[in-house]
Amino acid sequence: MAAGAVALLVIAAVTRTRLPRRAATWGHLFLLAVFLNSAPFTLFAYGETHVSAVLAGIINALTPLATLLAALTIFRQQRPNPQIIAGLAIGFAGVLVVIGVWHGLGHGQLVGIGACLGAVACYGIAYSYSHRYLTGPVDPPVSLATGQVLCGALQLLPFALVLGRIDHHVPGSSILAVAALGILGSGIAYILNFHVVNNAPATIASSVTYLTPLFAVIVGAAFLGEAVSWYEPVGGLLILTGAALSQDRFHRRQHPARSNNSDNSAGDSVIYPNHAEPPDLGPAHM
Repeated sequence: MAAGAVALLVIAAVTRTRLPRRAATWGHLFLLAVFLNSAPFTLFAYGETHVSAVLAGIINALTPLATLLAALTIFRQQRPNPQIIAGLAIGFAGVLVVIGVWHGLGHGQLVGIGACLGAVACYGIAYSYSHRYLTGPVDPPVSLATGQVLCGALQLLPFALVLGRIDHHVPGSSILAVAALGILGSGIAYILNFHVVNNAPATIASSVTYLTPLFAVIVGAAFLGEAVSWYEPVGGLLILTGAALSQDRFHRRQHPARSNNSDNSAGDSVIYPNHAEPPDLGPAHM
């Protein structure tokens, strides 16, 4: 988070972009950073000490459904309908399949899965919150991203000082990994995030979300040597199907001629007001 904040401050200085001026905007960014950065990053980092990166990445695909639940229950943006309920049910079934519930779960794995699910729940709240309070031309994406990541870094600083540990001999590969995760995943990615929020329709923006489990499986298997059980991609497919059904994607693919102004299906109006959805930029492992 600190690396991301420094990178964004440099970008803001080079582009001569001022940070947000209104106190209300900083309040929204501080709360958004809790649910989009501090809490989920910590939960995923802890969860991945108990589960594989493959499993964590597939669980991350639940973000559209978590956003839908937040929109239905917390922000009251739409009433549920049979299609949304069916999508949620399929997504929940996908979770049971992807974790291989029939094998039973050990305490460590259960804790790790719970932490990852908690992180996804935070994302669901964050995306609905950002669409309600941080869309529009008030501040440019660089300004909002810098404020958000800076708030997240400051939130985690006390915990790092009290609970953190610095090794005397840090491998160069670890330094490069932190720099990449910070500068790219926790820095530049959020500039793109706010650009998507303000400019892209849901049909384009949400397609990024579905790349997460694919890359998680490929990277986990190819670079980490993690085994991929048959039921993990099957469960991931069920999760994605549930998300697509809840957003009415199948119906809209049959009517491509409709304009964005009239394309206000149940899924889009529930999850993504203003006809835009940010990509699922999860913790920096994305």
